[in-house]
Amino acid sequence: MWTIANLERNTTDGGVLIAHWRVTMEDGEYSASNYGTCGFTPDPTAQDFVAFDDLTEADVLEWVYASVDKDAIEAGLLANIEDQKAPKSVSGVPWASVQLEA
Repeated sequence: MWTIANLERNTTDGGVLIAHWRVTMEDGEYSASNYGTCGFTPDPTAQDFVAFDDLTEADVLEWVYASVDKDAIEAGLLANIEDQKAPKSVSGVPWASVQLEA
């Protein structure tokens, strides 16, 4: 699930400068997440300009999707979850009753 965690904006015109985003994927007890930012150069004279007070999360997510490789990020999270399900390495000592996953 993609969400916008925070926005940084101009105080003069409400133009968004930076969007802080987070994406989390879950599969049962396993989860993986990623956090990032996207920078923008707002132009209040542009026809498609949307000021801060008029934005929806869906608006900003569309900007983020246009700025990042959404498919690659999601594929990385899915790979992380698969690694959690079937770890390629574990740690511990053979004489202990509990083995810790790396």
